[in-house]
Amino acid sequence: MEVNLTNDEIYAILENEIAQLNILPGEVLSENTLCRRFHISRTPARSVLQRLQQNGFVQIVPHKGTIVTAINLKPANQWIFQRLAVECMVLRDFITICTPTDIARIHYSHEMLLKITDRLLLDPEHFDINEFLHMDLAMHRIWFQATDKLFLWENLTRPQADYSRFIRLDVMRGRNVPDVLKEHQELIDIIESKNFAAIEPLLKRHLYGGVRRMGSKLFSDEYQRYFISENC
Repeated sequence: MEVNLTNDEIYAILENEIAQLNILPGEVLSENTLCRRFHISRTPARSVLQRLQQNGFVQIVPHKGTIVTAINLKPANQWIFQRLAVECMVLRDFITICTPTDIARIHYSHEMLLKITDRLLLDPEHFDINEFLHMDLAMHRIWFQATDKLFLWENLTRPQADYSRFIRLDVMRGRNVPDVLKEHQELIDIIESKNFAAIEPLLKRHLYGGVRRMGSKLFSDEYQRYFISENC
């Protein structure tokens, strides 16, 4: 591990590792481990853990240590609600002003997502979830950028303790890939036809798709460890 990292850099590394499920709910993050890994003293290690706790990624339990939190579906659902409300308005504005170049960017983004999906079919065991999600979000980012709303986009898509992990569970082993591809094509059709009335129903189905797909799986042994018990 690179030495002389700042507290912000160490925090970002751990935040991403938890958000991407490289560090799972229930795992322990100790000050000693962080000190050895990042070549830091206890004071910055403690500061990073406290910041992770403030943002909901861990819980510091006296006499037990720092434990990675389980996913809470209640704030995850509110996160989706917020994004849906904002993105509907942004997409309406985008359809009004979009240029042929914007449309070309959208098609290119969709083609890249199809290529990633082709690799999934060839080698599902090495499917890169984060690459898929990055390209998924890249298409949505286009209308935020074109309408000068990138500040909103960055806030809506920053790592978040509950929703960021929930969407990765949904995409594991490509389980939501067919839905995403189909709905992205429908979004392209809506934009090209300027079908304003179809925006909200499709975005609602698209953004809440994980809730629909994961609903019954919350009770399975495979997934229950990821969620707090009150979700079930």
